[in-house]
Amino acid sequence: MQAIARRSEGRLHYGWVVVGITFLALLAAAGVRATPSVLIVPLEQSFGWTRGTISVAIAVNIFLYGLMGPFAAALMQRIGIRRTVMLALGLMAATIAASTFISAPWQLMLTWGVLIGLGSGTVALVLGATIVSRWFTARRGLVMGILTASTATGQLVFLPMLASVAESAGWKPVAWIAAGVAAAMVPLVALFMRDDPRDVGLRPYGDDGASTAAAQSQANPAVVALSVLARASRSRDFWLLFASFFVCGLSTNGLIGTHLIAACFDQGIPEVRAASLLAMMGIFDLIGTTLSGWLSDRYDSRWLLFWYYGLRGISLVFLPYSGFTFYGLTLFAVFYGLDWIATVPPTVRLIGDNFGKQDTPVIFGWVLAGHQMGAAVAAFGAGTLRTELGSYLEAFVIAGIACILTAIMVLWIGRAKPLGLRGRQQAAAGA
Repeated sequence: MQAIARRSEGRLHYGWVVVGITFLALLAAAGVRATPSVLIVPLEQSFGWTRGTISVAIAVNIFLYGLMGPFAAALMQRIGIRRTVMLALGLMAATIAASTFISAPWQLMLTWGVLIGLGSGTVALVLGATIVSRWFTARRGLVMGILTASTATGQLVFLPMLASVAESAGWKPVAWIAAGVAAAMVPLVALFMRDDPRDVGLRPYGDDGASTAAAQSQANPAVVALSVLARASRSRDFWLLFASFFVCGLSTNGLIGTHLIAACFDQGIPEVRAASLLAMMGIFDLIGTTLSGWLSDRYDSRWLLFWYYGLRGISLVFLPYSGFTFYGLTLFAVFYGLDWIATVPPTVRLIGDNFGKQDTPVIFGWVLAGHQMGAAVAAFGAGTLRTELGSYLEAFVIAGIACILTAIMVLWIGRAKPLGLRGRQQAAAGA
């Protein structure tokens, strides 16, 4: 492998191969993460469970998905990226297969809530941030945009097919397909993933020779994650980033990603058609997020976030008043899709600018935890509002207003003097 990588240095840097494998791993995890949105109605029909009950398990899944981020980043520093990803994919595959035998809500909570949440949270965007910080010096925004777009691509690839299977054969075949996808990625990661460019005799892409290899940490991953949090939490910028990503998760994974299919079903739209709508959004998100990565290399990330959150808020307020017509939903899918997770590349860029390369993956993990806390609140809250009020109207309007307020808030990131942790470290070094 090292010889192959060296021979390819003049043509294709091996970092791009690692990006490809990471994209596929994130895509598989995104498919697993998207599966519960397809299962809500079939589980409701099969077991008689309310959407509120099912939403609790999904909320736990989403919460743990986010909470695992900083600990996963620290675990990658301890045992390596490849081993960490293989363990997580194996856990997901085994748990999803076991979930086909559930018959009670607590079993749904244990499998799709706790264990799959832990596994999918390890193979998440914090993995992308770690790959970017280790393998690339140039084109970081573009690469992060590509890896972030894997979530949209996962929807595009899996949701219509899974919805069709659920409609024709029930929910269990859907679970077996998701388990097979996760299991199939394990040997690919084992063969092609590498922890650091120096493992194959290369420097990071675009490196001028000044950078050093990422040292393997001997510290306890939990201690590393918590110590980085303790340092970052003294910065106002960290809390602004955390709060903005809380709203990001609330308005994406937790609301649209979890409940859009069920909301369309309430309006008489079949699940397969609703899943196709999410897939269409995935196409436009693939474009929007990759473009966002390119833009974040060139323009002020704060203003990018201002426009992303503001436009997202407007689209969410528009949705319940669209009448769920073909044209209204198509307009929403295009408009919202371009914006779905375009927030990630500029957010990662702001973290790197404010906190430095070494701590970026772990700090992004904590910010991502805020994202998934917001998503968990929306997954549970929207399901509860639907159960109590019989409509998703209030959930869409609340999320839209939160996005508009966040658009204003993000303009204050980086305005404190000195600028975050990095500013304090630079000031100390110059003293």
